[in-house]
Amino acid sequence: LICNGCEYANSIREFEGRSLEDNCPFCRHPAPESEEEIYVTAMKRIEANDPVALCQMGGKLFHEGDYKTAFEYLSKAAGLGDFQAHFNLAVMYGVGQGVEEDEKKMNYHLEEAAIGGHP
Repeated sequence: LICNGCEYANSIREFEGRSLEDNCPFCRHPAPESEEEIYVTAMKRIEANDPVALCQMGGKLFHEGDYKTAFEYLSKAAGLGDFQAHFNLAVMYGVGQGVEEDEKKMNYHLEEAAIGGHP
């Protein structure tokens, strides 16, 4: 179900011949098309402390082998409540990549991820 206001706005949009564009849910601008635009958009989200963007950047850096910086991004995202970041930190602590192996911290982050809904 949608509210009457949304239905009305959609009927006006259809009457004017405008379609729904793929806009970013964060900034409401059209989706970026180039790698540079994607990077700029991601950095805006990171500067605004968007936990999802922080976690995505942490994951990207982790896969590139920059474990120290990945840990910083993931820690910040986890502190803001991102359950995926908690899971990624648990993996890092579990295998000792970028951090010293620590079973207690691994279990803490696994529990936080599970509480947040991570399977």
